[in-house]
Amino acid sequence: MKFKYKIIISFCIIIFAPIALALLVLFSFQHIQLRAIEQTYGVESEDYSYFSNSIQLLSRIARDSVKELARVVAEDPDKMQQEDYLAGLNGELLDKNTYLAVRRGAEWTYIGQETAAGLLAEFPAYGEAEENVNAGIYIDGEEQILIKQVDFLYSDGGEGSVFVITRLEESVPEIKGLMTDVIVSLILILILTACILTIWIYTSMINPIKRLQLAAQNIKDGNLDFTVDAENDDEIGELCKNFEEMRQRLKDNAEEKISSEGENKALISNIAHDLKTPITTVKGYAEGLIDGVADTPEKRDKYIRTIYNKAIEMDTLINELTLYAKIDTNRIPYNFAKLNVSEYFNDCIEEIGLDLEARNIGLAYFNYADEDIQIIADPEQLKRVINNIVGNSVKYMGRRQGVINIRIKDVGDFIQVEIEDNGSGIAARDLPYIFDRFYRADASRNSATGGSGIGLSIVRKIVEDHGGKIWATSKESIGTVMYFVIRKYQEVPNEQVVDY
Repeated sequence: MKFKYKIIISFCIIIFAPIALALLVLFSFQHIQLRAIEQTYGVESEDYSYFSNSIQLLSRIARDSVKELARVVAEDPDKMQQEDYLAGLNGELLDKNTYLAVRRGAEWTYIGQETAAGLLAEFPAYGEAEENVNAGIYIDGEEQILIKQVDFLYSDGGEGSVFVITRLEESVPEIKGLMTDVIVSLILILILTACILTIWIYTSMINPIKRLQLAAQNIKDGNLDFTVDAENDDEIGELCKNFEEMRQRLKDNAEEKISSEGENKALISNIAHDLKTPITTVKGYAEGLIDGVADTPEKRDKYIRTIYNKAIEMDTLINELTLYAKIDTNRIPYNFAKLNVSEYFNDCIEEIGLDLEARNIGLAYFNYADEDIQIIADPEQLKRVINNIVGNSVKYMGRRQGVINIRIKDVGDFIQVEIEDNGSGIAARDLPYIFDRFYRADASRNSATGGSGIGLSIVRKIVEDHGGKIWATSKESIGTVMYFVIRKYQEVPNEQVVDY
């Protein structure tokens, strides 16, 4: 999830989640506490409107007591003179922040709360109160009270009044508890919401950043053998993926550099070895000429030819090295042209045949393609391919009577060239690697025959740059067949424009 969506969700959670949870908690606590109020104080209501009106609530608390007193004074008014009865009733009312006061005429015969003495003078006289249990008088002063008055006549005809006084400054304990529970719950909800969001943001942001920090430290220390897992589909997850790609690329570059250094060392070693042999020969024959060992025209001619041939070998080796450098930088110069297959390969075979004849190696050439077939190729580079393959066959012929067969075939959109020899062959384990740079199937044999190990890799590069493919089959002690294909040249017909 993208961070912008996480921020939006976090904002919504911060705003709406506490409100929703607070309303749920408030409703639950209200239901529980107000049920307790109903059971404790005998207050019943379906809409709980008294919850926001303390006077209404306290009036309802005293209402049942007033009803009971009205019933008692109607049946036995003299009970208002019984101290024990009044004390017991007053004790019940005190639990509801309410108390009793009884007046006979102008004299107060019972006061259930000592602090009420200063307010008694403000109480209404006999007959001034409404005869309604829901009615009451609010008196404001040092002590705010709500009084309900019940007037009656004693058995001897004396006027009496009993007052039910409720202290307004004293809230119902259950409501206080409800407010406390709600406030505590709101604080807990805010803390819980903050913790959840913190954990969510921490796991989605801080942990990946720590992994990236560790990965950067590993790269700084030169350790590239680790992985950076992208667990989240967000900006940091994308950063982790990019970091992993960078790490893999650095690792590949480091491995390629090590491999390249190894190849360069191998190339230098091979070139040094391959140059040492002809240079030694040239040096030896030149000393022979200087010292007069070649004292006849025939010997001098032989020495000079040998020096010339060795110079040609060194020149070929240097050319291969130069071409190898161009291959490494993809700068092989190509001059593509349209070539007639029959004419081009006839010329190549004629040139190769002279060299093979001098080496006492037989050559057979078979062209199974039509004479008018053409290809697009660089004639010089394609000749290098043929010469390198034939030269490789000659180098590892290992027979007195060597034979090389060259066949040209038409295979659909391609011309296939097959160069077969009856040499020592290549082992099956080595065959897949013969086109790799610096690969030598037999190190001991190659040290004797020479070769830089880049000839066939050059061949593969040239063939692939021509849009072709090269491969080989071989059997030890029987011979090897090299195959490569070059795409035919095909005329693209011009599209005719037809007017409608």
